[in-house]
Amino acid sequence: MQKVGMTTTIPVEVVYAAGCIPVDLNNIFITHEDPRGLVEEAETAGYPRNLCAWIKGLYSTTLQNKDIKTIVAVTQGDCSNTHALMETLEMAGIRVIPFAFPFDRDYDLLKLQIEKLMDALGTTWDEVYRVKARLDQIRAKVQELDRLTWQGDRVKGWDNHLFQVSCSDFDGNPDAFEQRIDAYLAELPQKEPIKADLRIAYIGVPPIVDDLYDYLEERGARVVFNEVQRQFVMPFGIDDLVEQYRTYSYPYGIFYRLEDISREVEKRQVDGIIHYAQSFCYRQIEDMIVRQKLRKYPILTLEGDKPSKLDARTRMRLDAFVEMLR
Repeated sequence: MQKVGMTTTIPVEVVYAAGCIPVDLNNIFITHEDPRGLVEEAETAGYPRNLCAWIKGLYSTTLQNKDIKTIVAVTQGDCSNTHALMETLEMAGIRVIPFAFPFDRDYDLLKLQIEKLMDALGTTWDEVYRVKARLDQIRAKVQELDRLTWQGDRVKGWDNHLFQVSCSDFDGNPDAFEQRIDAYLAELPQKEPIKADLRIAYIGVPPIVDDLYDYLEERGARVVFNEVQRQFVMPFGIDDLVEQYRTYSYPYGIFYRLEDISREVEKRQVDGIIHYAQSFCYRQIEDMIVRQKLRKYPILTLEGDKPSKLDARTRMRLDAFVEMLR
C-alpha cells in the first residue's frame, strides 16, 4: 500500500478510501530519535534558521522516508511556509497534492477541494463514507478518553494529547490504534488518581517540547483540555463529511476557534490557560486577540523553537504561573 504524507490534518478518510496509508509527517518528525538533527539537516540544505522548526522537520522527515513519494500539503488553513516546502520537495522528486481549507469555511469550496483530492488519489464518495463510518467508531473511543480526562482524575494530560493528536492519521493502522485505545481505557479503573488541584487548558498548536505536561503535573497542575489535538478527533457527531471538516476549527480564523475554546474552558472549569505559539509563526500575533477574548482567565503565553526539553526560563515562568493560580 502506498504511503501518503500529510503536512497537517486533512480529510484522512479520502486517503484510506484510496487504499493508501496516511502518514502525518509531524508525528514521525517529533517522535524521531533525533528530531533536532532533522531540523539541522534542513538548515544545512539551505532552509533559514529564522523559520519554523516544524517546516524544516517536515522537509527532512519526508526525504528520509524513501517510501513516501506523495504528500498532501495544506496550502490554506495552516502554515504559509508550506508553499516553499512544497516547492523544495518537488525539486527532490516528491509528488505534491495541494489541499486548501477555505478561510470563510465555504461549504461548496471545501467540497470541491475534497473532490479534487479524491480524484488525485483515485476513490469515490461511497468508499469515503464507508471509511468514515469505521473511523468514527474509533474517534468515539478517543472522545471518551477525553471526557474521562476532565471528568475523572486518571488520564494524564500527555496521554490525552498523544491519543488525540494520533487521530490525524490513526498511526497508519486504524485497527492497531483501536486496540491501543481499548487497552488504555480498560486499565483506567485500576490507575491511581492523579493528585493535581489546578486545572489547565492548553490552546494553540501541539508543543514542540515533550516534557510540558509532566512538568505541570509534578507541580500539581493538570492539563484537562488540549484544544487543537481535540479537533483532530472530529468530536462533532456529524454524518456529512464536508460539514465535519467545515466544523473542524484549526484551519480557520481565530474568532471561530475561540468559540470552541470558550465553550470548552467553561465546561471543563479550568483555572488558567496556557497559549502555546511556535517561534516564527504568524499565530503569535493572534495572542493579542486571545487575551482580549478570554480576559476572565489568567493566561500564560509560551513560545517554542526547536525540539527540546523545557528550558530554565520557561520552567521558571511555569512555576510562577502555577503559584499565581494557586
